[in-house]
Amino acid sequence: MITLINKYTSQIELDSANELYDRLREIKHVVLDMDGTIYNGNTLFPFTISFLKNLKKLGIGYSFLTNNPSKSINDYLMHLKKMGISATHEEIYTSALATIDYLRKNHPEVNRLFILGTPSMIKEFEDAGFKSTRDDANDKPDAIVVGFDKTLVYSRLCRAAWWISKKILYIATNPDKVCPTDDPVILVDCGSICSCLEHATGRLPDLVVGKPDPRMLDGIFQRYHLHPSQIAMVGDRIYTDLMMAHKAKTLGVLVLTGETTIEVAQPSSFKPDIIADDLEQFGNMLSDARKNQNTL
Repeated sequence: MITLINKYTSQIELDSANELYDRLREIKHVVLDMDGTIYNGNTLFPFTISFLKNLKKLGIGYSFLTNNPSKSINDYLMHLKKMGISATHEEIYTSALATIDYLRKNHPEVNRLFILGTPSMIKEFEDAGFKSTRDDANDKPDAIVVGFDKTLVYSRLCRAAWWISKKILYIATNPDKVCPTDDPVILVDCGSICSCLEHATGRLPDLVVGKPDPRMLDGIFQRYHLHPSQIAMVGDRIYTDLMMAHKAKTLGVLVLTGETTIEVAQPSSFKPDIIADDLEQFGNMLSDARKNQNTL
């Protein structure tokens, strides 16, 4: 295990500096979580654009990966553009798209869905060929999909609970309890909505598709024809971003700009490969690895 402890700690724990640099020199693609990693809510971190430019300079590709299904790909492209980041449709992958891919591959018989999600999320499923059912006891779905529903309506929550109690296939898009924000509010995310439904029905989702499920990275592996050792997964959450990196056997990089603090990270039984203050520090490590093979 290689762990770079940042400025908040008193020591560095490494098998060897050479081993760290050897791993960093293998990296050909960086997969970036979004909320808490490249921005916080509507605020872009000041080092994000320079980090992306540095990756291009180093010949390293990148993709944006998010557990937040509340926005469509086009929404994310517009959101990033407003922040000064130019991205393509292929560079973004969400837990909603991962859920769609999972249903197509594993449940081709499923077409009618009762969806707890934002209009943008529902449209992603409808554009993919699924039919969204109404809040009506006579409009029975083939499956229930629960996401990060920022437009949650109580009657629809109750309808979802009803269908879940009937043992219909039940899928959650992501396990996140809260969504990072720079506003003075706690954004209740999909994991917390599922906890509410569990208390009401006694039932957990049959599958939670988003991070830490390693299948979230399958599209990256296939699209760029890369081995897991050539990919670094960077995120701010141990139980989603870094756990997925571990399961997928990619380099896991925890940045302390979002949910996880150093006080939480240090005593955790699960250790990321690298703990960095932010993307700037990790970018410097990538640059140094290519310049110097013997010093940290």
